[in-house]
Amino acid sequence: MPSIKQLTPRLANQIAAGEVVERPASVLKELVENALDAGARRIDVEVEQGGVRLIRVRDDGAGIPEGELPLALSRHATSKIATLDDLEAVASLGFRGEALASISSVSRLTLTSRTVEQEAASRVEVEGRDMDARVSPAAHPVGTTVEVRDLFFNTPARRKFLRTEKTEFGHVEEVLRRQALGRFDTGFTLRHNQKVVHSLRPAESDLDHERRIGSLCGQKFIDNAVIIDAEATGLRLRGWVALPTFSRSQADLQYFFVNGRVIRDRLVAHAVRQAYRDVLYNNRHPAFVLYLELDPANVDVNVHPTKHEVRFRDGRLVHDFIFRTLHRALADVRPDDHFRGAVAQSLGREAGAGDSRPVAMQAPGDAPGTTGVSGAGGAGSGAWQTGSHLRSPWESRDQMAFYRSLSEGGGPAGPEGDPGQSQPRAYPQAQPTPAMGGTAPEEGEHGEPPLGYAIAQLHGIYILAQSRQGMIIVDMHAAHERITYERMKRALDAQDLTSQPLLVPVSVAVSQKEAALADECAGDLATLGLVVERIGPETLAVRQLPALLRGADAEQLLRDVLADLIAHGQSDRVEAQTHELLGTMACHGSVRANRQLTIPEMNALLRDMEATERSGQCNHGRPTWTLVTLPELDKLFLRGR
Repeated sequence: MPSIKQLTPRLANQIAAGEVVERPASVLKELVENALDAGARRIDVEVEQGGVRLIRVRDDGAGIPEGELPLALSRHATSKIATLDDLEAVASLGFRGEALASISSVSRLTLTSRTVEQEAASRVEVEGRDMDARVSPAAHPVGTTVEVRDLFFNTPARRKFLRTEKTEFGHVEEVLRRQALGRFDTGFTLRHNQKVVHSLRPAESDLDHERRIGSLCGQKFIDNAVIIDAEATGLRLRGWVALPTFSRSQADLQYFFVNGRVIRDRLVAHAVRQAYRDVLYNNRHPAFVLYLELDPANVDVNVHPTKHEVRFRDGRLVHDFIFRTLHRALADVRPDDHFRGAVAQSLGREAGAGDSRPVAMQAPGDAPGTTGVSGAGGAGSGAWQTGSHLRSPWESRDQMAFYRSLSEGGGPAGPEGDPGQSQPRAYPQAQPTPAMGGTAPEEGEHGEPPLGYAIAQLHGIYILAQSRQGMIIVDMHAAHERITYERMKRALDAQDLTSQPLLVPVSVAVSQKEAALADECAGDLATLGLVVERIGPETLAVRQLPALLRGADAEQLLRDVLADLIAHGQSDRVEAQTHELLGTMACHGSVRANRQLTIPEMNALLRDMEATERSGQCNHGRPTWTLVTLPELDKLFLRGR
């Protein structure tokens, strides 16, 4: 066994570099975070060959005094924390004091800086071979410039793991994108091989924020996003979440910031997935840019060397707050919110360039300390409204009554493709529509319903409606499926979830940890209709299941619930399976294809969609309607050319 020896500073720094410096993008992240912590309002980044040959970061921050330059390149040297109390409430992006030392051990690093009190700047140079800092005078404005050349020149094994120049620059660009999304008050410039890639001015107003989001995440994202701004119990969540129809095949447009720090967290990811559960198509991923603000003492950022992960002091509170905020936001989106986004994409945003999007308003009836969300769409879109505000004043009670008779009284039509099973009914007269020879209410008097007025049925599957925006096409089965599903969920929520005893209790072998957790959470499980008893150190007995899930696999359900409780502190498995069953019932209980609807029935369906949560998607995540705007129709026929 070799004797114990003290590692040399060079070797210790190179070992630390293995944790902090993975690739050029890792270097850029540390340097930009240092610049932001120094109060920079302008950061210029220049890279060559994907960052392998050169990474130069210049800022206009506070700078470093000449006497502290060599110390800045040594390990565990920082100005950001001094005591344990500082570490328990870190408010800066960096705090370890290892970044510059680690980077300089595997590169040729030059740091030039000047403070406002100094008449001249100073430069310190370090190479990975000897780690000797050489200080000399230099010319430089107030601020700091860090040059990192020939990354991994003295560690060839590390350099072999780097990818192509294009791939490495893609990671560099992603790092700058995250920092630019996290700090709107700072301007950023990125050059690659002397070519400007991004030039972002500081964003002060809400419209400037949207412009930066659009330039970094794509204009279509901002056109299809809902603004979030909610606050409760010391937590504030703001930002943008995309409508379910703007989903992605990969999780490549998901940015979550905690007190300005971009993170990846399983708890947050689970809360977001749960909020999108009812409206997202199979294997699709939501898109969002969200900012969570809370007391720094309630979050531990010192759990990972690269600071990508955090740990919340009350994870369940944070999870529930994120889930409920996003769940309510997506539920409150109505067809007119979709229209604003579609019209903005069709007409462009030039007309609204001078307007700013309103922030979320508190919804009538919301609990104090919570807020609603504003609708999606371009600049100048109206403020968020509750579902009751979207009910048109000309909507007749009779119209809703005969639609209820369609969906509840007579049941669905016969099997799909067999429209002859439904019984004819006498329906009350609907509001006049152009197709019926009447006149629609004038916009000045009542306005127009968001989904317009039905004019025809296409192939027994789609409803064609006309509005001032253009032509609306509705999948009547998908739309009715969502309406029926939401009604069934509300009816279930209005009464307690009843449980049904099993004739023969199901014995499940588990670990001692799972058995103790089930024993501890027995009361919570019982409220879900899942009655579990511990009958041995590593044995549980399932005695009752929710009545709606009486045919479910009791053992697998219990194991899934316990796995969720261990990972997230809570479980929604019972609710998820219950809603899945309701979705199946709603699908079979909705109007089928080739069912011939009258104009009043079609109009009633449109009005019901406008008042139903999540009516833009069916239970399986498929869209229920689409809009073809007048400019798009004109383009098809070359009108105006």
